[in-house]
Amino acid sequence: MKTYALLLSALLASQTVVTPPENKYTPAQDVELGRKAAAEARQQLPLLRNDAVTSYVENLGRRLVNAIPRDVQHPEFNYTFEVVNVREINAFALPGGPMFVNRGMIEAAHTEGEVVGVMAHELSHVVLRHGTAQATKATPYEIGQVAGAIFGAIVGGTWGRVISQGTQFGLGAAFLRFSREFEHDADIEGSHIMARAGYDPRDMANMFKTIEKQGGSGGPQWLSDHPNPGNRSEYIAKEAQLLRVENSIRDTRDFAQVQANLKRLPRAPTTEEATRNSQRPVGTSGDTRMPTGRVEVPSSSFRTYDEGNLFRVSVPSNWREVPGNNSVTFAPDGAYGSSNGQSVFTHGVEIGVSRNETHNLQQATDELIQSLGQGNPALSRASGYDRITIDGRQGLRTVLSNTSEATGQREAIQLATTQLGDGTLLYTIGVAPADQFSSYRNVFDRVLSSLRASR
Repeated sequence: MKTYALLLSALLASQTVVTPPENKYTPAQDVELGRKAAAEARQQLPLLRNDAVTSYVENLGRRLVNAIPRDVQHPEFNYTFEVVNVREINAFALPGGPMFVNRGMIEAAHTEGEVVGVMAHELSHVVLRHGTAQATKATPYEIGQVAGAIFGAIVGGTWGRVISQGTQFGLGAAFLRFSREFEHDADIEGSHIMARAGYDPRDMANMFKTIEKQGGSGGPQWLSDHPNPGNRSEYIAKEAQLLRVENSIRDTRDFAQVQANLKRLPRAPTTEEATRNSQRPVGTSGDTRMPTGRVEVPSSSFRTYDEGNLFRVSVPSNWREVPGNNSVTFAPDGAYGSSNGQSVFTHGVEIGVSRNETHNLQQATDELIQSLGQGNPALSRASGYDRITIDGRQGLRTVLSNTSEATGQREAIQLATTQLGDGTLLYTIGVAPADQFSSYRNVFDRVLSSLRASR
C-alpha cells in the first residue's frame, strides 16, 4: 500500500500546473462585476423555467464547486447555475460565479460527463479569474463599462455584440474574448475539477468534438466565443492519463430523464430568433436614433485629437469625437446614431485597437474582417491588400463593401491596419456611401497619414 501511495503521489504530481494570470482586480471586485452582469443576463436572456432541468444543472454545478482545488478556491464567490432556453451549444460563466448553460448544449450531449465537461471548463474560467484578467488589459474606454463589456465578451454571438456596446462593427466583444491561452488553461483546470468530481475528463474532449462537428446554429457560436487552442482533444486526453477519477460516476438516470423532459418542451429558439422577438433589445434602453445621412462635406481644416494611451490623429474640424469601448469614431453631425444599443454611422472614421494572438499582420487583418462580418452579413471584400506605411510601421489597406444598417444602401469601407509592439492590431475604418466614396477616400488617407500610435 505504501508503494502504491508513493506511485500515486508521483503520478498526480506530474499533472499540469495552471497558474492564474496577472489580475489587478480583487476577488471581491470579481463578485461585484459578476453580480451586475448576471442581473443583466437574468433580465435579458430567455431563462428556462423548468424546475427539473434547473435542479439537475444546479446539482451538477454544486458537485463541481465542491471539487475545486484548494489553491484556486475563493470563498467569497457565489456560484449559481441557470439554463438559457436557446438552441445553440454554448455556456458562459461570469466573474465571481454565475453560470448560464444553454439548453442546446444539454440536448446535444451524449453523456452526463459531456455536460459536466463544458461546465467544468466554464467554472475554470471563473476560478482562474479570466474575465477580470482580460479586463486588466483593457483600455480606458473599456474600464468605464467593464461589467457590460465582460458580459458581452463572454456571452459572445448576437447578444454579446449588443451587450458589449461596440460600434456597428461589433469589436467590443472581440477585444475581451478569451484568448487561446486562457482556453487551454480552462481545459486543463477543468479536467482536474472533473476528475476530482468523479468524471472522466475525456468526456470534455468528446463534447468539444461534438461541437466542432455540429453545423448550422450549433457549433459556430461556441467556436467563435471559445477559440480552439489547437490539438484540444489530444492534450485533454493526455492530461486525463495523469489524473485519478475519484468515486467515478457513470451516466445517471437523471440525465436521460432531463433530455426526455426537454424533448417534450416546445422547440428552443435560436439566439437570433430570441433577440428578434425580444420586446426590449438586449443591453439597451430601447432607444433608436438613426443617422439622417444628411451631412456637411468634410472641412478642409483639420483638428487634432489626443486619445491618451491609444493614439493621436487629425480629422476634419466639422467631425465630432464619439468614444466607444476600445475605439473612437469621428463623424459629422447627421452621420452618427444608435440602433438596438449599437452605434452606427454613415460617414466618418472609426479608429481603435483589437487584440489578437498572431504577429502576422495579414492573418490578424483577415481575422478582424471575419469578426466584422459576424455583425455585418452583407460585408464583402471589394479589393485585395495594398501594402502601406502607418506611423512608420508596415500596414495593409483594403476596401470592403457593405449594406448600411442605417440607410439600407450600399456603402464602401476603407480598412487599414498595422500592428503595435505588443502585437495589438491598430485599425482605421473609413465609411462613406458607395456613390460618395471616391470623394471621401482622400480624406480617409489624410486622416490615416496623421495617425500616431501612443505605444
